[in-house]
Amino acid sequence: QVQLVESGGGLVQPGGSLRLSCAASGSINSHYIMGWYRQAPGKQRELVASITSGGSTSYKSSVRGRFTISRDNAKNTVYLQMNSLRPEDTAVYYCNAELGVVYWGQGTQVTVSS
Repeated sequence: QVQLVESGGGLVQPGGSLRLSCAASGSINSHYIMGWYRQAPGKQRELVASITSGGSTSYKSSVRGRFTISRDNAKNTVYLQMNSLRPEDTAVYYCNAELGVVYWGQGTQVTVSS
């Protein structure tokens, strides 16, 4: 059974940091492109960051320099380190795995508020 399980979300003050984790199981392996998406209330889901099997990364322009995506293939886990968080980063964050087929996690809430 394929599963993506996110963790690490929560409430943080502006300027703070959070680290999201996504543990993959089942047929998902190091060949998959892994990504983090987010969806704020009333808005469409958007790609925040992605990382290829070779470690190449890409970022949404508004998070570049603040967020870092990484993966540990031995643990089948992908991370999103989020620094200098802003209120506009508030959203449900979803982990995504893609290799022909697409899998999604259940999401984890990130709230940036004072």
